Amino acid sequence: MAGSGLFAEITDGDVFKYYADGEWKKSSSGKSVAIVNPTTRKTQYKVQACTQEEVNKVMEIAKTAQKQWAKTPLWKRAELLHKAAALLKEHKAPIAECLVKEIAKPAKDSVTEVVRSGDLVSYCAEEGVRILGEGKFLVSDSFPGNERTKYCLTSKIPLGVVLAIPPFNYPVNLAVSKIAPAIIAGNSLVLKPPTQGAVACLHMVHCFHLAGFPKGLINCITGKGSEIGDFLTMHPGVNCISFTGGDTGVAISKKAGMVPLQMELGGKDACIVLEDADLDLVAANIIKGGFSYSGQRCTAVKVVLAMESIADSLVEKVNAKVAKLTVGPPEENCDITPVVTESSANFIEGLVMDAKKKGATFCQEYKRDGNLIWPLLLDNVRPDMRIAWEEPFGPVLPVIRINTVEEGIHHCNASNFGLQGCVFTRDINKAILISDAMESGTIQINSAPARGPDHFPFQGLKDSGIGSQGVTNSINLMTKVKTTVINLPTPSYAMG
Repeated sequence: MAGSGLFAEITDGDVFKYYADGEWKKSSSGKSVAIVNPTTRKTQYKVQACTQEEVNKVMEIAKTAQKQWAKTPLWKRAELLHKAAALLKEHKAPIAECLVKEIAKPAKDSVTEVVRSGDLVSYCAEEGVRILGEGKFLVSDSFPGNERTKYCLTSKIPLGVVLAIPPFNYPVNLAVSKIAPAIIAGNSLVLKPPTQGAVACLHMVHCFHLAGFPKGLINCITGKGSEIGDFLTMHPGVNCISFTGGDTGVAISKKAGMVPLQMELGGKDACIVLEDADLDLVAANIIKGGFSYSGQRCTAVKVVLAMESIADSLVEKVNAKVAKLTVGPPEENCDITPVVTESSANFIEGLVMDAKKKGATFCQEYKRDGNLIWPLLLDNVRPDMRIAWEEPFGPVLPVIRINTVEEGIHHCNASNFGLQGCVFTRDINKAILISDAMESGTIQINSAPARGPDHFPFQGLKDSGIGSQGVTNSINLMTKVKTTVINLPTPSYAMG
């Protein structure tokens, strides 16, 4: 059970502590932040409301710890990461329980997220040893006009303190996707979890604590974004920011200054369906891509662009599958569970009402009970409707009928987002041409958009982000190149 047994020390009464300098602590503010259960709409947990002064202390602690950690051998860093991964898997049940209660993620998917996170940490440990264990050796005479009088040695070195800010929808997995690369690369880390998902993150951090990492290397500070958000992201002690979320990331990127940024800021992932597509495959992927975790995924299918000639058949097949989706609480492993907050539900409803007002075809009756919104397919959506462009982050999916492939590509590229997209066709040549034309970071051919496997590159174009994720790309982003040049008194050639 969350906050008990092995995890008892992370709580103080009914308030969860924050983690700094290898200890679980209460904030001097004496205040807490409530976490509301999306299903019951009642307070489920409370976390510490940390102060700016506590942020300052954490940053100083992390800076000191990083200097020592940078001297730790790669094999030892990897060994500790493997221990943390094993602990995550061993204690998946209480962490998954938090996900169910904090973000209304179905129980089986919550367990999957924790196990996947453990696998990611282990993979990162192995990949980091390989990447960081190699350097480059250059000789000067490969450039015109030079003799071989200089030997250049390059290696990757840590940046310093990494600030990691994951989102609510995958708070554990997207936290470790930042923590593990930072740690294997020799950095220290400060984690600012989302409010919804904070307690799951605190349980995850305790697994790293139990693994035996040095004090101050990994820290987790909780609190209101309005009070410590800007203070954290603009803090002079931060040497890199890895953020996953929404519009907040744009503001962070403008204020952050000269530090490396890794930003994933959402998408309006388009699904282009050609006349020759396997419509049963398309329908199955639209259901998986559009309605998994109630559509609250950056890589969810957000708009279907279907050729007019097959649109009726496709909509019929999708509707048949929508009718089979179960709706209810996450504890019962329902397909559609409550969205994360009431404000999210209100935003989704606003998009639905706008589409209704402007004449979209409702394939199902719109139904809502609190934060729970029943799955809804909207046909005959036009570009003048908000839902054609805005990201609902909910179980509502628009279908736009197109007459040419170019029309679909144009709609995709007219969006300010460019995270992922997908194309369904039996013609691989057409698929490649369309993929090349779509202005998105990743295009899936004959499958719904997805982030993963976790070692695949993951990036967005335009307003969808800066930099690239995936294990290798994250390790590279959280390091910089250091060069040492050996100067010889006379040219020297091997075997010369």
